[in-house]
Amino acid sequence: MPEKTYFIGLISGTSIDGIDCALVSFTNGFPTLEATLTQKYKPDLRDKIFTLCEQNEVSLKLLGETDIAIGLCFADVVRQLLSDQNLDATQIKAIGSHGQTIFHKPQQPLPFSLQIGDPNTIAFATGITTVADFRRKDMAAGGQGAPLAPLFHRFFFNSAAHNRVIVNLGGIANISVLAPEQTYLGYDTGPANVLMDYWVNKHKQLAYDDDGNWAATGAVNADLLELLMDELYFSKPEPKSTGREYFNGDWLEGKLSHFNQTCDAADVQATLLELTATTVVTEIENQLSPDQVFICGGGAYNSTLVNRIDELLPDSQVDSTEYIGLAPDWVEAVTFAWLAQQRLGKNPVDSRSVTGASCEVVLGGVYLPG
Repeated sequence: MPEKTYFIGLISGTSIDGIDCALVSFTNGFPTLEATLTQKYKPDLRDKIFTLCEQNEVSLKLLGETDIAIGLCFADVVRQLLSDQNLDATQIKAIGSHGQTIFHKPQQPLPFSLQIGDPNTIAFATGITTVADFRRKDMAAGGQGAPLAPLFHRFFFNSAAHNRVIVNLGGIANISVLAPEQTYLGYDTGPANVLMDYWVNKHKQLAYDDDGNWAATGAVNADLLELLMDELYFSKPEPKSTGREYFNGDWLEGKLSHFNQTCDAADVQATLLELTATTVVTEIENQLSPDQVFICGGGAYNSTLVNRIDELLPDSQVDSTEYIGLAPDWVEAVTFAWLAQQRLGKNPVDSRSVTGASCEVVLGGVYLPG
């Protein structure tokens, strides 16, 4: 019987709702999700992260302290997962930590992407080798540094028998095009949940629109949708990546300030959902006619959104990634366990058709516990 090795994957995504921690075993290089744990941020820390993401100028004190605070939170959730599973730190080969993105600027000049959640703190506090800083080597090689999940999609979900698209609906949406007769592609299509979360929080004081129930009470405003779609990012060719620094509450409020009609708040929410569905489906149709579309990320649990994507793709099977072996809310955490495994094996990752990197590179820095 081949021996298992254990890795842990950690990520806090664009929605900034908490830390996802996945225990992943590898047998002959193939991952299996063994256990999971999500830990919500305390409100004061979440507020600090939003401040770092949304303000162009922040104090170095806030940046440095939040970096350490997130690192300690990441370490806490790892220790709790190990305790829950009766495992010892010595049984874990490494942690793969994406960290928390606070700013992503892939454009020239001087492109960069900044994630916080100090990996030194994680490694020391857990006693486990930690792999982090996955984006910057890709950017040094001329890539955009994101999205990285499509690299794992290609490894885990590829099919020789189907034209398949994986759709990740986090704060930002990205697609992975997996077609036997076509060049592999993966890139960000635009906003997924980030604008809907902002709007429902503003009007309902809720963190998110559960199952798209509020959006379902509204009606899509075609004129507002046209205004929202009038954005340079949507017409840019791939490779492309984006984030909260581009699509955020200020972006939406700016658009609404130029809209000369009265629009009910629920109608705005319905239109934001339609924006996500339309931009995702448009990009899919620009690439191929898939027979299968599988959805992951938190948006996979928004049945109003998923049903709308299904309606716009009548010739495709639309389902959750659970259907093909991995629960939708754990794909990204498993991605970073896999990337950590690749890094310790010194295996270069081919991100050229995803991020635009000039060559294959080994991603991630290694931080030892002592």
